[in-house]
Amino acid sequence: MTHGMRTDTHTPYLDGDRTWRDTATRYALLPLRVFLGVTFIYAGLDKLTNSDFLKASGAGSIGDMMHQVRGTAAIPAMVDLALKNPVGFGYAIALGELAVGIGTLIGLLARLAALGGALISLSLWLTVSWASDPYYYGNDLAYLMAWLPLVLAGASVFSLDAALRARRRQRAGGYR
Repeated sequence: MTHGMRTDTHTPYLDGDRTWRDTATRYALLPLRVFLGVTFIYAGLDKLTNSDFLKASGAGSIGDMMHQVRGTAAIPAMVDLALKNPVGFGYAIALGELAVGIGTLIGLLARLAALGGALISLSLWLTVSWASDPYYYGNDLAYLMAWLPLVLAGASVFSLDAALRARRRQRAGGYR
C-alpha cells in the first residue's frame, strides 16, 4: 500500500470554478474581522464618551487605572510613560482603537490596521492585563492572538483594499 499526497486540493480560480471549500477559505477571516472591527470601534467610542475615563485622576479615570497597574505591569516603564500625560494617553488609545476598528471593518489598509490592533492589545496585555491569574483570564492576550491572522492575511473580501486591488488589476489589463 502506498501513500500519496493530493495535489488537487486548491483550485487556481482561472476558470471561475470554485468549490464550497474554496469559498469557505476565502471568507474564513470575515467573522473575525467584523468582530474585531466592531469591538475596537465600540471600545474607542466608549472611552471617548466616558468623561470619567479621560481624566488624570479619580474613580474610573485612565490616570487612576495606570496607577493601579503600575506595580504589576510586565513593563512598568510603559505605565510610567503613560502617567506623564494620562489624558493624552487616554485619547491616543481611544483614537487608536477607533482608527484600527474602522480600518479593519471597512478593510482599508487592513494589515496595517490589524498591526495597530495587535500593538494596542500587546501594550494592554503587558500593562493592564499582565497580573491576570491564570493568564488566560486577561482578554488582551486573546485579542493579540486574534489580530495575528489579519496581520498576515489582510482583508481579501468585502474590503476597500480588495476593491483597490481589483481596480489596479483592471487598469493593468488583468495581469497583476
